Amino acid sequence: MQLYGSNTSPYARRIRMFATCHNLPVSYQHLDIFSETDRATLIANNPARKIPFLIDGQDTICDSGAIYRYLVDKFHLTKMTYWQENQLVNINACNDSLVELLLCTRSGLNTNSDALFFNLQRERIEAVLSDLNEQCVKSDFLDCDYLQISLYCLLDWIEFRKLTDLSSFTALLHFHEVHSNLPGSTDSDPRI
Repeated sequence: MQLYGSNTSPYARRIRMFATCHNLPVSYQHLDIFSETDRATLIANNPARKIPFLIDGQDTICDSGAIYRYLVDKFHLTKMTYWQENQLVNINACNDSLVELLLCTRSGLNTNSDALFFNLQRERIEAVLSDLNEQCVKSDFLDCDYLQISLYCLLDWIEFRKLTDLSSFTALLHFHEVHSNLPGSTDSDPRI
């Protein structure tokens, strides 16, 4: 199985860490989605032009959520509860809003302006981080390795990209510090 992603993608990183955590036979290939050759690989395998994607024989699975479910089914791993899945939805929503704001900033747009799109993204980020600050200490959250990995990757990516101020979210900061030694976290660190 070959996973394709970017070294800085928190979505690709969570799959890499999950595979490491469970000793799954998943190889990783970095793609520079802005280079001509790697972009061609991306387009040929995912019409949505998003990473990560996984190739397993004749199957191509796109999106970290679908890849996670594929790996859980293929290797008969424990599935998330609906409550845990809802927490993952929130992590993804926050991550998606941060990606949108980052892309807008890189496109030269003032994401601090009083515009509906930017206001909605900032509102979502704040609300989700506030909720995750409460949820990340619950045993149902801590009993799910994929949730732990996904939240860690989000928080580490926020810190890496300096995307938002986390100082008021003490439980999240503690979570980030405590989980910095999760299996695969060093090998997948975007700073290296």
